[in-house]
Amino acid sequence: MKAWQFTEVGAPLALHEIPEPEPQPGEIVIEVRAAGLCHSDVGFLDGTLTSLLPFHPITLGHEIAGVVATTGAGVTRFAVGDRVAVPAAIEGPGTSSNGGFERKVAVHERLVIPLPEGIAWDQAAAATDAGLTSYHAVIVQGGVGPGSKVGVIGLGGLGSLGAQIALGVGAEVYVAEKNVKVHDFARELGATAVGTRITEFADAGLDVIVDFAGFGTTTDEAVRTVRRDGRVVLVGLGVAEGSINLQALTLNQVHLIGSQAGTLEDCAAVLELIAAGKVASRITRIGFDEIGEGIGRLERGEVIGRLVAVYDA
Repeated sequence: MKAWQFTEVGAPLALHEIPEPEPQPGEIVIEVRAAGLCHSDVGFLDGTLTSLLPFHPITLGHEIAGVVATTGAGVTRFAVGDRVAVPAAIEGPGTSSNGGFERKVAVHERLVIPLPEGIAWDQAAAATDAGLTSYHAVIVQGGVGPGSKVGVIGLGGLGSLGAQIALGVGAEVYVAEKNVKVHDFARELGATAVGTRITEFADAGLDVIVDFAGFGTTTDEAVRTVRRDGRVVLVGLGVAEGSINLQALTLNQVHLIGSQAGTLEDCAAVLELIAAGKVASRITRIGFDEIGEGIGRLERGEVIGRLVAVYDA
């Protein structure tokens, strides 16, 4: 079968012919129906995240949804024909083993969750990374619930999901996005107010601000904007280091919390919100043969929302 593989830093993904996987004990083989393309894949190619990969060539693709094709010895949770999703994890496919940029992928059953009926393959794939990351930041780390006033910085693939998740649980959302072309989209989602900087909502009494951009200045502005005893959750890593106003942090007793990825339970919760019609990723669909070109589009910043490869059944 064909697979899009990382070979070396600085080289584009290569399309190779590889054997179909056989399930080891405790593993299932999934016939991939959709695989999301992620900025982490760009990081593997440019050297930023390459140290996480245990071998090469290796098939990338850590946002996976599909159907169980075969099962290995000892598998008890899944059967052939089950619809499943694979929440993104460092120990999972696309990082520690061959991933979803191939027609069939082997994965240990403990890393897999059932996929409810009625959810499109592209939406399911996007939920396995962007969805669970946004949910973990907003609900678990942010503690957002009904009636919360929530600031969202950055309305990209993660931020748009974060805003929808907050709205889906009954929160009031204020969006800060420097790209004014996205402002109408934020209003369509149901945001109470939209601006270019979070400081525009300093008088709103925001309980929680989730920074999906992470450019240092954005986190500093969040610390200076959130209400006293409020919470700032940092998800984005636009820069590796930044400065914040320590006086504002201390005198206003601001809780500054980092948030990274999420759990299987987080992913399952997002899938429930998708099934209920409360959350949907903004997706550009491509085919399997376009994955190499799609990574280039991500690298050049040409994608709005999430880019997902959908495979023929």
